[in-house]
Amino acid sequence: MEPPLLDENERNLFSNPAADPRKMRRIIAEDPEWSLATVPRLIDICIKHIVQNFAENPLLDELKPKHKDKVLEALATDLPLKITAPLVCDEGYWKRCCKARWAVCDTDQYGNSWKRMFFERNMEDLIENFVPESTEINEITETLELSKDFIKRLRIKQLLPQIRDVSTTTPAEEEISDQGSDTGTDDSLDHFDFGLIINKLPKLSELSITYGVRNCGMNFEWSLFEFTQKDCSLLAKAVKSCPHLQILRLQRCQIEDEKARLIISHLLDHPNLRVLDLSHNRVGDKTGRAVGKTTFSKQRAGGSYSLRQQH
Repeated sequence: MEPPLLDENERNLFSNPAADPRKMRRIIAEDPEWSLATVPRLIDICIKHIVQNFAENPLLDELKPKHKDKVLEALATDLPLKITAPLVCDEGYWKRCCKARWAVCDTDQYGNSWKRMFFERNMEDLIENFVPESTEINEITETLELSKDFIKRLRIKQLLPQIRDVSTTTPAEEEISDQGSDTGTDDSLDHFDFGLIINKLPKLSELSITYGVRNCGMNFEWSLFEFTQKDCSLLAKAVKSCPHLQILRLQRCQIEDEKARLIISHLLDHPNLRVLDLSHNRVGDKTGRAVGKTTFSKQRAGGSYSLRQQH
């Protein structure tokens, strides 16, 4: 009797057993998604658990260095500062935090410290977006307590004025306000009080402020760019209360002689101020004479001041 004829696929299976995947598997599982992948290591499971619950139970210093590095690499960048500020010193983590918030990051301007960059720029953002009598000050004060040991310089590029109450404004007052906006004689609107923070920053050595609003567009009003008498008085007292301040820059603030002289009068006996920059303002000879009387320009070696580009 002749053997039954085999088709081509059956002949391949007899000649090459490896062609049959079922014969090559060590285990034939009923679950088609079953695989031989190994179970995660216990240490990896623990690290994952620590990362996922870090906000509720921060655990870092108790870990071994190699495990600590893995936790820091996996931590989220949006964790509350009250948890990460006192606990995390790793520059790699703060680098990720900075790049997650800002497109341009240059640590050369921050002593090559990512952590310092984060805290300085974070505080600058809070101040620049603060609206007097509208924004709660609690967020700034809480952040200040966590940031005070890392802030050495603040560069404030805008300050928002308080919001005018239009609910009680009459049509006649609105017309006068519109005219004032065109002529630059609008009602004064005060800005952020630096006295709330400056004396609480023990390492602050440089302060740069511009009283104005960026990108205001069609909402332009002269009052948005006015350095009011109250602003001047509050800032002068704040600077006087900061004996470790070395550099003060007030550029493009529409400062006039009277206000400049008030600020300078509070700096006469300042122990450490070396640089006073009032460039791009409206000061004249009276301010120049006042500057000449300050102790930092007369007696302190290396002291300097700038009054260039006055209008």
